[in-house]
Amino acid sequence: MNETPQHDQLPLPDYDHLPTGTLGSRISGLDQAEIGILLEYERRHANRIPVIQILEHRLEALEKGAEPSGPTAPTTPEMSQSQHGSPVSPETSGPKINPPSHGVPTNPAQPRQ
Repeated sequence: MNETPQHDQLPLPDYDHLPTGTLGSRISGLDQAEIGILLEYERRHANRIPVIQILEHRLEALEKGAEPSGPTAPTTPEMSQSQHGSPVSPETSGPKINPPSHGVPTNPAQPRQ
């Protein structure tokens, strides 16, 4: 591969933010070419040894005859908030609370008269 793949060309959406512990299951549906793209991207960008080992191990398994296990999930839990923003809106937020009667450092209680 002569060119370094760009983030938007990766077969896994939001690849850079996936937890390493879930990477093995996330790449199980990818073929050799897609694993190769991720491997090249990882080596040129973060170069994380555990991630490279996971990708190389999967690539070796595919070269020995393993089959991709099916399609990868189109969206991931890690992406849900970054794509859709916070689920809290003015309509769903709780009521504003008053400071306690004994006061807080920014609003101390006033003595009773």
